[in-house]
Amino acid sequence: MSTQEPSKTLVQRAPEVAGNWLRQILVFAIEGNMSIPGAKDAAARALQSRGDHEAALDTLIRQHVGLAGAQGFLTNLGGLITLPVALPANLAGLAVVQMRMIAAIAHLRGYDVNDRRVRSALTLAMLGEDEVRKQVASGRLASTPMGIATAPVFDPTLEHAVSERVFGDLGTKMAGKHVVVQVAKRIPLVGGGVGAAADGYFTYALGQYARREFVRRRS
Repeated sequence: MSTQEPSKTLVQRAPEVAGNWLRQILVFAIEGNMSIPGAKDAAARALQSRGDHEAALDTLIRQHVGLAGAQGFLTNLGGLITLPVALPANLAGLAVVQMRMIAAIAHLRGYDVNDRRVRSALTLAMLGEDEVRKQVASGRLASTPMGIATAPVFDPTLEHAVSERVFGDLGTKMAGKHVVVQVAKRIPLVGGGVGAAADGYFTYALGQYARREFVRRRS
């Protein structure tokens, strides 16, 4: 009995652990700190420099694709977050960059990124368009990011389900990328840039998905 209890506890706590980690990542991505501006500041700067919302979105996506490809930046965000679980620095750094981009896009489109419904939607958008469609079609998740962001009320059960799915998906993507990078390292002059290219590509795809999903609400 005692040998099974720890495993049972870990399984029961999985949604809580996933939710806590993702909430910390999202808060950091939205609010930033003294050296790394948050999503609202990033959105405001992009809008100020371009003077047009759609052009500002182009700038935001381009900037974050660059950050995602900068492995040194991702793995050296010293004091980023006190994570409740042990995860690779690249995974935490990439999640911050991608969530910051998605939150900045939603903010520019007129969504309140402090609203818990919107924050659940931002987290769900991390799965990407294809995976969200699969999860909704299979009944594992009730709605799309847009549906969650504009729901009449906040649903904590749905938030837990979203957190668990996204947390697991991030780990799967990181494991897959690790295999690709290890194979690429055996090819002369190729290995070093594979990880950066993969992170940049996935970040660009998420940016375009967020742009389509969070339709404009500002007048």
